[in-house]
Amino acid sequence: MRVLVVEDEQLLADAVATGLRREAMAVDVVYDGAAALERIGVNDYDVVVLDRDLPRVHGDDVCRRIVELGMPTRVLMLTASGDVSDRVEGLELGADDYLPKPFAFTELTARVRALGRRTTVPLPPVLERAGIKLDPNRREVFRDSKEIQLAPKEFAVLEVLMRSEGAVVSAEQLLEKAWDENTDPFTNVVRVTVMTLRRKLGEPPVIVTVPGSGYRI
Repeated sequence: MRVLVVEDEQLLADAVATGLRREAMAVDVVYDGAAALERIGVNDYDVVVLDRDLPRVHGDDVCRRIVELGMPTRVLMLTASGDVSDRVEGLELGADDYLPKPFAFTELTARVRALGRRTTVPLPPVLERAGIKLDPNRREVFRDSKEIQLAPKEFAVLEVLMRSEGAVVSAEQLLEKAWDENTDPFTNVVRVTVMTLRRKLGEPPVIVTVPGSGYRI
């Protein structure tokens, strides 16, 4: 899942991004509304965590722009105000969910995951394919009832492949969904991660390389 965090309190923004990355999400961070508009014009995001009171361009205007573009991106709006009228106004602008500050990080993560599921074709909470079971919420992976410990990026790559339901996923698509925009697209990070993932998943191999196209399970 790829997420954009838009928050002018830099310490909070960076803390949220760090936490979401630990949950195997690809996260970009910006600190004002103008930068947010630039990012959504270039990258496809599953979820935007959007502070309402932003400098340069207000969060309301960013939300309106996402709606105007007809993007499948879901918006989780943040605000220091917990008034019902503010929540209603934010939702009427086109936000999909609303979370007042201060908030528990576990709740924010749960809401981001719930919104992320709404950007794709609905799938079971636990993904199963080729003897692999992956639980995105618990961040658990099993093969033939044996638990497998994966690093966050390995988990993210496996989740993208399993959500594709047998379709080929290119290296570029894996970069877009599992890494943030600071990753050099010309590195071999995808190939190395897939190799490590294959080894951890064991024999017989379940990740197939499709020459010139990408990978599939």
